[in-house]
Amino acid sequence: QVRLVESGGGSVQAGGSLRLSCTASGYTFSIYCMGWFRQAAGKQREWVSSITTTYKTSYADSVKDRFTISRDNAKTTLYLQMNGLKPEDTATYYCGRRACNSPDVMAGYKTWGQGTQVTVSS
Repeated sequence: QVRLVESGGGSVQAGGSLRLSCTASGYTFSIYCMGWFRQAAGKQREWVSSITTTYKTSYADSVKDRFTISRDNAKTTLYLQMNGLKPEDTATYYCGRRACNSPDVMAGYKTWGQGTQVTVSS
């Protein structure tokens, strides 16, 4: 079965860095678009970043120039390098997959990992 497993979260001080990983199994990783989402306590889930099968990347304005998404198809792993972390980045981070030809991009994310917690203190 399809499985996405996030790791790499933790507690850091403002200005610090973390690298999240999402290891995929049970499907052909290289032909799917992948994305990172976050959900803070009491808030709605929000999109953070995404990457296509041709390595085109997109970022939410709130993380642009601080976060970098990447993928290693040989390792079937998605990454999110987070630099210059801020308290407002505190959330549970999830990776998700979607068929790259999904007409509605956001609705196309239908499979998720269990999440990894990121806590940034000031």
